[in-house]
Amino acid sequence: MLELEFELDIMFSGIIETTAILHLIEQEGTNSTFTFKSEFTNELKVDQSIAHNGVCLTVTSIEGDLYKVTAIAETLRLTNLGDIKIGDKVNFERCIRLNDRLDGHMVQGHVDGTARVIEIADKDGSWEYQFQLEENFTDIGGHSPEKLIVHKGSITINGTSLTVTNIKNNQFGVAIIPYTYQLTNFHKLNIGDRVNIELDVLGKYVARLMA
Repeated sequence: MLELEFELDIMFSGIIETTAILHLIEQEGTNSTFTFKSEFTNELKVDQSIAHNGVCLTVTSIEGDLYKVTAIAETLRLTNLGDIKIGDKVNFERCIRLNDRLDGHMVQGHVDGTARVIEIADKDGSWEYQFQLEENFTDIGGHSPEKLIVHKGSITINGTSLTVTNIKNNQFGVAIIPYTYQLTNFHKLNIGDRVNIELDVLGKYVARLMA
């Protein structure tokens, strides 16, 4: 059987492959160029799309086990990439291939806004995280972002596809299993930390059509 090897640009599944470590930050005007180290660097290519904490960025250069991406001022303002420091881990996912199973949900790598961690509860085998949405969300058909968060629906947090367990006003929760906790940067999150949120793209299209 012939297997397709094309990549579907700027489409992800929210299933994190690994974490990348921030090695260097360089300011270029209002932009920031980040140099990351990843176990997959040798498999990357220039112009490839990579989700970093759920933010789709383009690889601009590769040298050894290091690669560079650039984030413009708007991306830094709207996401938590403006907060990261040397040595921090970011969640890493390459765009999906056309013949891949979609194990998470459809993720574009276009962050809608951020939320703050307000509670972390150890459930003796899993963890429950509570978040509060911030007020920096892009316009979504005139709807407030919490209206597009559905109980037991999908949401992307720092690039990770997760299921919403509870909603109250502009706060919501998710449950994290041990595998996800260790593989992603969730084990590094503390109360008050800012995370990137991408709302379900199908919900955003419906909201726009109904506006």
